[in-house]
Parts: sequence; structure tokens; C-alpha cells
Amino acid sequence: MKLEVNGISKSYGNVKANQKISFQLNQGEVLAVLGENGAGKTTLMRIIYGLEVADEGSISIDGKQVQINSPKDSIKLGIGMVHQHFMLAENLTVAENMILGTREKLTELINMKKVNEHIKEIFAEYHMPLDPEQVVGSLPVGLQQRVEIMKALYKGAQILVLDEPTAVLTPMEIRELFQIIKELTKNGKSVIFISHKLDEVMEVSDRILVLRQGKVVGEVKTKDTTKTELIKMMIGRELRALNKGLEFGSLNRKVLLSVDKLCVKGSGGKCIRDVSFQLWNYEILGIAGVDGNGQTELVEAITGLRKVESGDIFINNQKSTNFSVRKIRKMGIAHIPEDRRARGLILTQDLVNNYILENHDSFPFSKGKVLRKKAAIEYAQRLNQDYQVIADSVFVKAETLSGGNQQKVVVAREIEQQPDILIAVKPTRGVDVGAIEYIHSCILNERSKGKGILLVSSELDEIMALSDRILVMYNGEITGCVWADEVTEEDLGAMMTGVKKDFSAIRPKEIFKHETVI
Repeated sequence: MKLEVNGISKSYGNVKANQKISFQLNQGEVLAVLGENGAGKTTLMRIIYGLEVADEGSISIDGKQVQINSPKDSIKLGIGMVHQHFMLAENLTVAENMILGTREKLTELINMKKVNEHIKEIFAEYHMPLDPEQVVGSLPVGLQQRVEIMKALYKGAQILVLDEPTAVLTPMEIRELFQIIKELTKNGKSVIFISHKLDEVMEVSDRILVLRQGKVVGEVKTKDTTKTELIKMMIGRELRALNKGLEFGSLNRKVLLSVDKLCVKGSGGKCIRDVSFQLWNYEILGIAGVDGNGQTELVEAITGLRKVESGDIFINNQKSTNFSVRKIRKMGIAHIPEDRRARGLILTQDLVNNYILENHDSFPFSKGKVLRKKAAIEYAQRLNQDYQVIADSVFVKAETLSGGNQQKVVVAREIEQQPDILIAVKPTRGVDVGAIEYIHSCILNERSKGKGILLVSSELDEIMALSDRILVMYNGEITGCVWADEVTEEDLGAMMTGVKKDFSAIRPKEIFKHETVI
């Protein structure tokens, strides 16, 4: 099946999200769509899937122009979409999720035995050992994504739109996803692959379409281009070289955060076991590990979101174990959470309210119980400007911003608290290369001021580029503590699988001097 998009345009008020976009997708190929946050990728995909209607332009399938006014229309035409934030009912089984929306009449009876047999055939075709009767909420994220893909195939999709499909996957799950994509194209299916990760795009795609400010600025065969050329097309320039650190000389070093023999329980029992480490000023301490090995619980314990079973936490030499979130923040901790939508923002509120969430009840934003709106608005406007947040105004709802700009709002709010310790969990998750460069520069700038940064990321490139020291976690324990400039990805990978290799970097060096291109 061949998809052709011709002259698609879409505006929201004065914002031109898509401007005369045209491209084609051939049968059995993977077309990657690249662009900065806000470049128009999501709007274009929503139009193709029927979640939005274009102001002008047309869509054709196999040379025949079609009208897509809803997802129901796109599904009938053989187009499926797997969203970055899964559209699954977690309390239903795999099979029940896959048949949602397939019944034409409420009185129509569904033979679940036949449904399960059909689903098992689809799973077997793509080598997926999934039980159709298993509850979706009990599945890990990687398997939930496969349910989304299989749901689209069950409904007859010949064209599959994958929106940021690797954002929440482990490296092993990413490899398995790529194998599924190869199987799909081998069977004649076509894939539109949206991602910010250039290495993945170069590996999995046949052609690449690049958008900038709502327009097509390039279309190339993957084998004929490079990451450097793609970045230039995406952001209109080369990435700048960032100084990882300065030569501070003899620093007045002090411990900002101390974790001593920490034990924390998770849903399946003890998930943090006797973890001890220290975070010093003027350093970025990276925590590496495959998702699900205790990093989330560790951060939640430090920030007051999860109860500590045993052990102690000290902030600036003051005990903070099992203190409330508010009290811990008052002690000098700021937190960029892993999920900006769930814990970083109130999506239905405007940017003004999101910026002053932490200190809305104190000067200069309140006087007694009265909110000083002018001060709050001026503060929000300054942060938008200082942190390069692209928005029509500070009065738009957070949910209307692109993912990268939502992340910048969270980063701006947390850094502006002037914390002693900044905990940044996957700070560049789901954002483009331009926003990654900017957020990295913000983190490095805080380090140069003498702050301590605890950086948690599943991206080894990010951990190695930014960190001074790296702790590696596996199964709730620390398997190594190493210098970022003296370790290889292979060594980190081994420690991430449970091999205890090196604890030479328990204390930081006195001088950091690096220059890194990010």
C-alpha cells in the first residue's frame, strides 16, 4: 500500500503547524520523520490518523484520494498508529484491548475463543510469546508497546505510524522492536518512524523526511546522509561544542547529599539494598542502569515520594529521611521528574501557574492569601525568554506545548528555585537535539556554580558526556562507581548486567577539565 501526502497545511490561530507538506511512503519501507519539538511532526501524524483535519491538501492511498475525518476512517483504510503515550486500558486483558472499537453494533456478540486464536496466530507470526488473556497492566512497558502494535495489525493496518516508539524502552527492548519493524516491512507493511534519536533513525529507516517550523526542509535516503547533515537540516546550524567543566583549581569541596545503607521496598519486595554514596558540590554524579533496577525508587526516597525502610539520607549534613516532599525541597533539593506529564506539570493549567507551583504562597507571588498576579505573570514571561520556551503566551495551557517546550518549563522552574542539589531524571527524554543541547548547557551551568547534580538516565551517551563520576545500578544495588572519562561503554554495560567491576571513584577528583561535544 502506497501513501501520498500532498500540500497538507494546518494552522491553530496564528500558528502555522504544517505548511504545504508533501511526501510519499512506499510499500515495505520505513520513512523516518525528524524535526525539533514544535516542527509539526505530531500535527502531521494526527492528520494522517484522523485525529485532526487539515485546512488544505489531500491524502491518497494507492493513487486514490481519500477523506480521513476520524481514526475510524484511517483504520478502515489500513492506517494504524502507536502513540508515545499508550492508549491501553490497563485493567483489561491483551485480547480485550485489541478488540476495543471493532464491534459495529452493541448487540453484536464476540466469540472470545476465536478472537484469542486469531490473536495467537498474529503473535506467532511476529515471534511474540504473549498470552492474550493476560491483564495489560501487569505487563512491562516493552510488552505493552507490542500490544499496541499488534492491536493495529489485528485491525488490518498496512501502514503503521510509530510516534517516539523507543522513548520508554530499554536497549534490549529497542533491539527487539527493530526486529519487529524488519518483520513488518518484509511482510509488505510500511512504517512511519518518528524519533529524536539519530542513531536509531540511521539504523532502522530507508528514507528520512526532515521538518522545520512546519515545512519540509529535506528528504534524503538514509544511506546517502550523515547525522551532522540531519542536525543542520533540523535546527539550521551545527551543534555547539560545550565545555563539560572548568579548571577550578583547589576547590572548597563539601558533601551536599549523603545516602547511607539505604533500603527501600517496592511493589515486589525490597528494591533498594544497602545503597550508599555521596554527592559533592561542583559535580555531576550520573546514575546508569537499565530501567527497573531501582533508580526510580532511589530518587523517590531521596525526594520524599517513597518511604525509606532503613538507612539514612542527609541533605547539607541535615537528616532528611522520610521527610515530606515540601520539607525536603525547602532543604535545598529541586527535582526534574522522569515523567513531565504525570509529575512535572499540571497540563490543564497555564504556564504562569506551572511556573509558580513551588512558591505560589510566598513573596513575591502572594501577599497573605492574595495572589499577586502581575508579579507571577512577569516571572513567567522572564522564564519563557531566559529558557527559550516557545509559546504564544504565558497564558496557554501546558498541554498545548510541544514535548521539548514542556520539558524546558520544568527545567526552568526547578533551576530557578536556586537549589543546592538538582536531581535530573531523564532530563532530555523525548526532546530534539536542539533542546537536548540547551538542557545539557543548563545542567552544566548549575554545576559550574557549585551545585551538585544527580543525573539519572538510561542513555549512556548522556551519562558519559555530562557526568564526572558514574554509579551503576543493577537489581537495587550499586555494581560500580567509576570516572566518566576513564570508563568505556562496554564496562558500563557489563556493570549494568550485574558484574561488579570497579569502585575507584568513591570520592571525586579535585579538578575537572574536559571539553565535550554533545
